[in-house]
Amino acid sequence: MSPELNQLNYAQVIIQVNDKHLTNHLNEPLQKALSSRIPGARIDVRLLEVGPPVGVPVSVRLSGESEVELRAQAEKVKAIFRSLPMATRVRDDWGAESFVVKLQIDPDRANLAGVTNQDVAGASATAINGFQVSSLREEDKQIPVVARMRMEERAQLDDVQDLYVYSYSGTGRVPLRVISSIAYETQTKKMRRRNQFRTITVSCFPEAGVLSSEIMAVARARLDQALRKLRPGYRMETGGEEEEQKEGFKDLAIVMAISVSSIFLALVLQFRHAVKPIIVFAAIPYGIVGAGGALWVMGSPFGFMAFLGVASLVGVIVSHVIVLFDFIEEKHAEGEPLEQALLDAGIMRLRLVLITVGATVIALFPLASHGDPLWEPMCYAQIGGLTVATFITLLLVPVIYSIFVLDLKLVRWETRKDHAV
Repeated sequence: MSPELNQLNYAQVIIQVNDKHLTNHLNEPLQKALSSRIPGARIDVRLLEVGPPVGVPVSVRLSGESEVELRAQAEKVKAIFRSLPMATRVRDDWGAESFVVKLQIDPDRANLAGVTNQDVAGASATAINGFQVSSLREEDKQIPVVARMRMEERAQLDDVQDLYVYSYSGTGRVPLRVISSIAYETQTKKMRRRNQFRTITVSCFPEAGVLSSEIMAVARARLDQALRKLRPGYRMETGGEEEEQKEGFKDLAIVMAISVSSIFLALVLQFRHAVKPIIVFAAIPYGIVGAGGALWVMGSPFGFMAFLGVASLVGVIVSHVIVLFDFIEEKHAEGEPLEQALLDAGIMRLRLVLITVGATVIALFPLASHGDPLWEPMCYAQIGGLTVATFITLLLVPVIYSIFVLDLKLVRWETRKDHAV
């Protein structure tokens, strides 16, 4: 979790429930109840995140130099998100400009009166905020004793100018009204930076049942159009879940590519053939389709854990194909005809494949139903992928093997009777 900066108008409450599966169901009711009963407050009910904290799921960062230009571009981005019915709680991390009262000192008059800016700051701070003159000890606590003006003497802004400023270096005093004036303006109280540049982040939350990727998919065209209209020196970046997803999937894709390449080289060395490993990999796409179908049926998004389940699914599918493929190669070495070898492999290895797949799938069901919600997408991906890939392995791999032998002629099959097949 990534809390906000320390400030007086911010609080954070953590609720821990007895059943971890109830957290997803409590999120929306709590959000609606708190937002309707506490007006004027920005309330976000969110689940604790797994892994690096993302914060608001949909975020767009705008970086540049001019504060005015950044706020203008941020309003355009917020207008894009507000026009989407699936987006809610649109905001930026700078917040609204705050009303500020400034005490402007006339340096010429202050010099003639013999007072400095430090004298003015000390007098005004003592009158409004108070000055600690002593402390009162009560057991193990020290209570500060502060001297300042009475409430009725500092109730209005004009009362500040009725103060007298005493010079620290002399004995003179002068009314504050003579050497200063009060100015009113608005300014940004919380300005954030990223990589040394002023950066304002526009973010929103998806409605219930909507993914953040769906919001970005709809708003992408208009955001790209706004990006092309940015002035030189300003840039727009996508943050939130999309940024973390790209970084995480990129690392996993590299690891998966290295793993598949290593498996391919190992199969080439095992079978001493460059085409046969392709037949082994033939069932992998169907297993991935089965994993996606299982996630869709269970209503689970394809996130990091689901991708991790698909990545681990590749090795399991390959191991099951090798069980069938190795038997075919043994019959090939014995000189058995192609059709008979394929039929024998499907019959003889059926029990081994079903036992290993059944043990894995049955063991994943308790983890998916009673385990942590973190593991549910990975379990569903492996259950669906293994179930579909098992039938594909037993039915499609022998067909693909025969196509490579009989039609494409990429794999030679020789029998004891004639060696011309």
